Amino acid sequence: MVKIGDIELPEFPLLLAPMEDVSDPPFRTLCKENGADVVYTEFISSEGLIRDAAKSTMKLDIYETERPVGIQIFGANMQSMLQSVEIVERTKPDIIDINFGCPVKKVVSKGAGAGILKDIDLMVELTAAMVKHTNLPITVKTRLGWDHDSIKIVEVAERLQDVGIKAISIHGRTRAQMYKGDADWKPIADVKNNPRMHIPVFGNGDVNTPERALEMRDEYGLDGAMIGRASIGYPWFFREVKHFFETGEHLAPPTMQERVEVARRHLEMSIAWKGEKLGVFETRRHYTNYFKGIPNFKQHRMKMVTSDDPQGVFDAFDEVLQEFGDYSFA
Repeated sequence: MVKIGDIELPEFPLLLAPMEDVSDPPFRTLCKENGADVVYTEFISSEGLIRDAAKSTMKLDIYETERPVGIQIFGANMQSMLQSVEIVERTKPDIIDINFGCPVKKVVSKGAGAGILKDIDLMVELTAAMVKHTNLPITVKTRLGWDHDSIKIVEVAERLQDVGIKAISIHGRTRAQMYKGDADWKPIADVKNNPRMHIPVFGNGDVNTPERALEMRDEYGLDGAMIGRASIGYPWFFREVKHFFETGEHLAPPTMQERVEVARRHLEMSIAWKGEKLGVFETRRHYTNYFKGIPNFKQHRMKMVTSDDPQGVFDAFDEVLQEFGDYSFA
């Protein structure tokens, strides 16, 4: 059994990664239904929270069915981060996660996200203060280092553990790599194999097949896998990994009927949560993977991603069922 604080999880849990404009309540719900053991919100700006910015506060919404759920925040200013902890606590999440890994320039330029990997002492100081400021378990998501020449993730993880974090998720790339090249899991295994480490160490990056998840568990010995891009438009990935772990066989892919049904529910939940305009817009990124691999599908996909009216998207779903209802993904 794996534990984050007092939260008990199954052996080798699967975690839905925090992804901007992806890991919202509707999508988290679908992933939870399909086997995700822990889900995290999109990352939320501490500066946005303390200024009551609508985009930031909206991301605090959680559904009871998602639990255990973690709210992830980012920032580099001590007072702002501590104030944001107080705001986050009011929504009663199960976990507060600190983003020390986002590589995008607008975040890094403020010393937040992966930007703080240039100042490990501040990273530890900030984490220690946040741990002391709440009774909720604090976890961290980070990268191997700023660049290849500054990888000190074993030392960093140990220092973060020593100030009280309850788990750490490590993306197997540096900030300099962004999302290019292959994720390197060996340094993450080095963290796990450090005899002084006693908190869960989760791996992230390129877990894109059930075989890769099994490799992370059995060859690298990590405590769990955080799944990101493989789940976008494909919440079934979690159940497929678990089926493979249990049987050694691949689960049959979802049928066309199931894909349309889930895509429809996804859009309906998004509209209910965000309103028609945002609900339609922010669900578009999922349709390519919902219907990946179908020949002669371009006109249907284009209708889904260009329709501003929800009914246009729903009509596209109906047309897909009529034309491709018997299509086999096997």
